[in-house]
Amino acid sequence: MGNRGRALIASAGLLVFGQAAQAACSAEALQLRGDWGTARFAVAVADSTKERARGLMFVEEMPSTAGMLFVYDEPHPVSFWMKNTLIPLDMIFADAQGVVVSVHENAVPGDLTAIESGAPVQYVLEINGGMASRLGIAEGSEMQHPAISDAAWACE
Repeated sequence: MGNRGRALIASAGLLVFGQAAQAACSAEALQLRGDWGTARFAVAVADSTKERARGLMFVEEMPSTAGMLFVYDEPHPVSFWMKNTLIPLDMIFADAQGVVVSVHENAVPGDLTAIESGAPVQYVLEINGGMASRLGIAEGSEMQHPAISDAAWACE
């Protein structure tokens, strides 16, 4: 993650629920919605091989309202591990339309066990461990972000 990503995570804004989460799309924010409501996260975007390989390694703490969005050129099965990752993370795997296909909760820091997407995905959102469960984020939830060009929940 570059300096821009670190600065973004260090200065993440408030998690927003309900109507306020309908703010305009921004590369620095990702919104999620589902039967549980809506949420907004300040995100750093990892859209290059180098950025995706580093991910959130060596990050010692992250605001509850922050995360990292991994963007791939096309959908395919992906696998993550927690090597050099210091904080527990939830991984939210989404298809080409930004629809969540699986959620892996509370990945263990430093664990080298592969965490599989379970289906072809194009987007992965990493947030603080336990946050997906607290909010109710689950399969079928929808992401909104400018990087999701064919989104089920498109930017306005």
